[in-house]
Amino acid sequence: MSDQGDRVIELTEPRDLKGAEGADLQSPPPAAGRTGSAEPHSGSAARVLDTFGRPLANLRVSVTDRCNLRCQYCMPEEEYVWLPRDEILNFEEIRALVEIFAGLGVTKLRLTGGEPLLRRDLDQLLHMLAANPLLRDLALTTNGLLLGQYARALREAGLHRLTVSLDTLRPDRFRALVRRDGHAEVLQGIAAARAAGFSRIKLNAVVIRGFNDDELADLIDYGRDAGVEVRFIEYMDVGGATHWSMSQVVSRAEMLQRLESRFGAIEAVHANGSAPADRFVLPDGTRFGIISSTTRPFCGSCDRARLMPDGMWLLCLYAERGIDLKGMLRGGAPREEVAEAIADAWRGRTDRGAEQRRTMKARDVLFRVEDLRRDPHREMHTRGG
Repeated sequence: MSDQGDRVIELTEPRDLKGAEGADLQSPPPAAGRTGSAEPHSGSAARVLDTFGRPLANLRVSVTDRCNLRCQYCMPEEEYVWLPRDEILNFEEIRALVEIFAGLGVTKLRLTGGEPLLRRDLDQLLHMLAANPLLRDLALTTNGLLLGQYARALREAGLHRLTVSLDTLRPDRFRALVRRDGHAEVLQGIAAARAAGFSRIKLNAVVIRGFNDDELADLIDYGRDAGVEVRFIEYMDVGGATHWSMSQVVSRAEMLQRLESRFGAIEAVHANGSAPADRFVLPDGTRFGIISSTTRPFCGSCDRARLMPDGMWLLCLYAERGIDLKGMLRGGAPREEVAEAIADAWRGRTDRGAEQRRTMKARDVLFRVEDLRRDPHREMHTRGG
């Protein structure tokens, strides 16, 4: 990387973080002798480790900043400043960058947005990415509105897994939250995905106190009947969540208490070290997850990087700004040079954004509306969630 000023702005780095419940949130130290190094990987790539020994293993690619919903916790305004179309990465550029990331140890790839199914000919991109032998997991997150139309093509293109966002089972609440109709289309899309052969479908529900926190058990019942695994997400203060407040957050502990009072004893499932969701099982065998990024952050094991639609690369969801990889590609930089820039940036990574947000005494929204309008890169629908 020729210009060190392109690095992500690092947040203040306290060394002894204590959470609201007194739990020590200090990130685990890297293994001896491995700080910022690379180690052998089970594939043909080497693992690149950051300052805390976290590998670069999981890449989220936002293929568009456009969306066909206006969810209150993500896109509360009606009008937005969109990224210029000629700045959006084309499919060949996305493939090239994914190949570079895979060569550095990335094995998991998730396509996001905005709403990724708004990207024309997305199945063609999936065909291109599915051919990469280093990628073991190819997933997509969608709001489900167009899923009924594209589910079979996505499956045939090589997509492994789907995550559908659905926060409520009530059509009236759906419209109030997203300011659009389409609840029935989302349910139909989930059914179409099952019919197309997707066996691993997750349903993400952001839980907001006073809005949908009375639907936890109903969502579990729906997931069981529909053959999908529900993941509850604590309301987060990121991007366009300009009306966020801590009082609206329903914690993981409270969710478990409510569900246990309804279903009986809940057991934890053995955790995948870097997975964002803690998984649990009900007495009848139904499994569900909780992503508790607000009250119990998983920064210590976070292996995720985010590529925005215009090629800006973020090392943390809370990062102030990113690194322009598209500029390097279009400027003619050899792939080896791009790979070196990525590896160097990751080796210097100290980001623990969610942990640091948790320790704030007067925690408020991350960005104001005027800040978002000045820089669309700060929007969640651009960052890929």
